[in-house]
Amino acid sequence: MKGEERQHLTVREYVADLSARGRYHFISADAQAALGVSPAAAKLAINRLSKQKVIASPARGFYVIVPPEYQALRCLPADQFIPDLMKRLGLSYYAGLLSAAQYHGAAHHRPQEFQVCLPVNRRPIQCGAVRVVFIVRKQIAEVSVQPFNTPRGTILVSTPEATALDLVGYAHHAGGLDNAATVISELAENIDPEKLAVAARAAPLPWAQRLGYILDLVGSSDKTAALKAYVHQHSKHTVTLLPSESRKHSRPNRDWKLYINAEIDVESL
Repeated sequence: MKGEERQHLTVREYVADLSARGRYHFISADAQAALGVSPAAAKLAINRLSKQKVIASPARGFYVIVPPEYQALRCLPADQFIPDLMKRLGLSYYAGLLSAAQYHGAAHHRPQEFQVCLPVNRRPIQCGAVRVVFIVRKQIAEVSVQPFNTPRGTILVSTPEATALDLVGYAHHAGGLDNAATVISELAENIDPEKLAVAARAAPLPWAQRLGYILDLVGSSDKTAALKAYVHQHSKHTVTLLPSESRKHSRPNRDWKLYINAEIDVESL
């Protein structure tokens, strides 16, 4: 063989090279190929670097590089790796509910976990101090989303209108209907009435009925005309405001075809 034998990269050099090129994630197979070693040797090298908290693994075989500013988290923030992870998994997604509300300026309480909507079930992620939970969203391809910039690229987030509907539909993931209504009251100024009626088509009709009532309750009736027309055109049933409670002793609300079976306490902002 002519010349000296080629020197392979170390895993630390591989990671430094990725960072220098503005890339902050990799998969184990790519690392193995770059290092030119066996799968077992690559795994050992990756594990050593992981113990040094230089990298972290939010999902099996998927690694993120942890820059100095995120050493305390021991992981990248969720919005900086979720888009790449979902692309790797081939899954449609969007940041939703309380996490989406934050992007739209409704950050009354900082959520303890990052909430992502998917078309299928997936176990939560715990990566250092970062926790990601997944919520199954039917008709996900029809949900209105928009991109937001992050330090590592862009992430898809539900629009204010779709976020408000999801907060009602998944109130148990938003701290209950009282907290959902409080967040919706903050979100309301960003809601476009016509876009809200369009967004309602990708959600179960009772979500629109409950959201319309809540928007009226928090003083945002100026946002509900198109939604009310949609509800009256399509709703054939009167539903309860709080699905988990009986409608006994409830009072009817004809505007939204609801049985008001709970009092909503909206926190003062």
